[in-house]
Amino acid sequence: MLLTPELVALTLRDVQDDGPEPGWTPLSDAELELLVDRIEQEAGSEPVRVFAYGSLIWNPEFEPAARMRATAYGWHRSFSLKIERWRATSEQPGLMMALERGGRCDGVLLQLSGKRRRQDLRALVAREIKYHEVADMVRWVRVQTAEGPKRALTFWASTRRSGLTAPLSTEITATLIAKACGEGGSCAQYLRNTIVDLEAEGIRDRNLWQLQAFVAERIKAGQAG
Repeated sequence: MLLTPELVALTLRDVQDDGPEPGWTPLSDAELELLVDRIEQEAGSEPVRVFAYGSLIWNPEFEPAARMRATAYGWHRSFSLKIERWRATSEQPGLMMALERGGRCDGVLLQLSGKRRRQDLRALVAREIKYHEVADMVRWVRVQTAEGPKRALTFWASTRRSGLTAPLSTEITATLIAKACGEGGSCAQYLRNTIVDLEAEGIRDRNLWQLQAFVAERIKAGQAG
């Protein structure tokens, strides 16, 4: 991998919390509870399974009752959501991964514990959906597993009606990722962590491997400049 830990270290800076994402309204506790209620109602008596395709693979923040490889057909990973917080700032926006329509996405299916379902689900939704404007970016998708098809919850699955994501050229994407850093770390760090953990699961995303090479080039060019 060209995006080495040494290059990632060059993108890290000490950035203070600048508050909520500009233009977005923090999700209230009441709205959070309603969203969790909706998900539980939609799940019914079935186990709640989460399709992890990015940071949830290496940092789910809950102990899965079961995990297995899974593939979501008709979706693919894409750094298409522009952010100005967490791994970016208003002065240097970055990009977060979302699921976009088309292709296929190999990931990991994480099953929530039945005993801790509400507690773990609430913590998970609170982490992933912090703003009112992105509440519809949590959705159910069908995934294929070794045990057959499963219904899974996933986050940041983009639809055309959302208007929150926009696919960018590889050049623009790599430049934004190479430069952005916030209180949660850098976008380059996020990209490398995702690739490393996908590889640990036996998953190689060709698009991410191509992207990391471009990001490495941008970081080197920034140092040379």
